[in-house]
Amino acid sequence: MRILNKKQLCSHGNKEGREVVCDLLDAGLDALDPYTRVKQLLHIEGDTIHLSTSGFEMKGDPHQGDITLSLCDYDRIFVLGAAKGVQRAALAFEEVLGEHLTRGIVIAKHGEEIICNRIEVVLAGHPVPDDDCVIGCQRIEEMISDLSARDLVFTIFGSGCGSLFTYPAGDITMEELSRFTHMMQIEKGVPTSDLNPIRTHIDRFKGGRILRLLQPATVINTVTADPSKMDQPVTRMTYDQLMRVNTFFPTIATGTTYADCIEILHKWDAWDDTPASIRAHLLAGTKETDNMTPAEYETYGARFLGLIFKDATVYPAVRRRAEALGIPCRMISEYQCAEAREAGKVDAAMALTAQRLGEPFEAPVILMSSGENVVTVGEERGIGGRNQEYCLGAAQIIAGSERITVGAVDTDATDGPGGLSLDGAPECLAGAIVDGDTVREAKAKNIDLWQALKTHATSAPLWQLGCGVDAEKNVSALDLRIIYIME
Repeated sequence: MRILNKKQLCSHGNKEGREVVCDLLDAGLDALDPYTRVKQLLHIEGDTIHLSTSGFEMKGDPHQGDITLSLCDYDRIFVLGAAKGVQRAALAFEEVLGEHLTRGIVIAKHGEEIICNRIEVVLAGHPVPDDDCVIGCQRIEEMISDLSARDLVFTIFGSGCGSLFTYPAGDITMEELSRFTHMMQIEKGVPTSDLNPIRTHIDRFKGGRILRLLQPATVINTVTADPSKMDQPVTRMTYDQLMRVNTFFPTIATGTTYADCIEILHKWDAWDDTPASIRAHLLAGTKETDNMTPAEYETYGARFLGLIFKDATVYPAVRRRAEALGIPCRMISEYQCAEAREAGKVDAAMALTAQRLGEPFEAPVILMSSGENVVTVGEERGIGGRNQEYCLGAAQIIAGSERITVGAVDTDATDGPGGLSLDGAPECLAGAIVDGDTVREAKAKNIDLWQALKTHATSAPLWQLGCGVDAEKNVSALDLRIIYIME
């Protein structure tokens, strides 16, 4: 199981509710294992590489069907990528490819334990990129500098690559890009869907540029994030839609322009605060220097395979566990994107209504949701995360309830940038679990939860209360939130 401190989480408050929420969060987290998925996708028999692509292809992908490659056609095989938890997929690639793997480099988040043996791992900054991101990209650039048609390249990208896979273009410095990212995403609370288009236009690798550099090698792109749920609330994005609207995956076509980036900066009143080098780069952009189009992408013959589809992994796993416990499970929001603490208050108020009136859901019931909320930090420098703030927002509303328990985690187990320094605590919490006793317990220990929210310093008080979740690191499929309303 992924949650490492279940005993601590379930030793106080509404113990029965906490046990259920912890089990359901664990079930969802455990379903997200790209290591297992790569082993299902890829195997070698004799001199042949086989990729069994059923269940890994997007709806409407024109390149349907299993992939068979002869080892005799290739002199070298490379693996490269970047994502939170990318090592789980990379480890599987190196085990399957074995002695056939020539070299590999992946970029993971600071704080992750290095588990790969043959593939080089560079640890770098997230959510704010740092110099280590550039070092990792430069290592990849050197590795792919002399590719030929007799080379095979597997790529792995997923949630977190927007920061980890950062290689500033033109005259933009890393210090400027780091400051810009902090200003946009942390100080202003800009959602990733609005930051990503800009990122792809001010980078040497993003926006499909890395795929151009991989030519003329054979390229197979894999992703650890759910490609059918990127940046817009649709039920299941098709291959064609993804190629037209993508702002996330760096190895495929994108759907925005330099003009879109400038519009986004004005939308968030950020144009004047944006470093001059970034503004100049966007203003100087032309059609010839723009990101890769779908038409160009198709000329390269690359394949695109999703390792994790949430509606085939996370959601069924939570539902199966709820069914085993005899509790109905309902999805209330698959694409929640709001200020985290306020979203927690709204969802908790709905849970209270269900507790009191049996509407819109009759207890007992599990309410599941996903997506990616935001936290507008401003000038504060507290250590916390969006799922922690969601739970503390909810705790204020359900205070005194004997029947409601709320839990939320980032599925990669790193909720926020981290930096926690307490005995026995992880450097970064995965999220939190709270119940109707949490506010009372905090008062008894003289812990000011409202001040924690005000300063965005939620990690320390949640850990001290036995409410902070410590979980094994893995890939991210955004957040998983569970509300349990007991009968």
